[in-house]
Amino acid sequence: MADDQLDDIDRRIVAALQKDGRASVRSIAQAVLISRANAYARVNRLIDSGTITGFTAKVDPAKLGQAASAYVMLRVEQASWQSLRERLAAIPAVQHIALIGGDFDVVLLVRAASNAELREIVLTELQGLPEVLTTQTSIIFEDHDTR
Repeated sequence: MADDQLDDIDRRIVAALQKDGRASVRSIAQAVLISRANAYARVNRLIDSGTITGFTAKVDPAKLGQAASAYVMLRVEQASWQSLRERLAAIPAVQHIALIGGDFDVVLLVRAASNAELREIVLTELQGLPEVLTTQTSIIFEDHDTR
């Protein structure tokens, strides 16, 4: 489903689910002022079309034992993106992967128990990948979800 195929009600449903992924169909219907049957059909259509790709819990990384976080930018061999993406996804500390334009090719959100563990991940696991040419690490002092 292309973005231009979403109407205002669809966008409001998505916003409601981004705010609370556990919202019931009834509460979504009430929030966007449609019937429960219509809300149910629209949510299923958004899921079937791939607009909604899943539901998840927001968590506090520090309370999960992940007190150290960083954005790690990588310069990589361009032809290696597909295989590298799979290898990066297999590293448990890598929470998010994005292919980007600019001075770097990839940005990662990496979370670890400590700065020492974070250092080990960057210097050993990430820099040890043959496709990775260089890295730049920015430590996160504080972060907040906006949705």
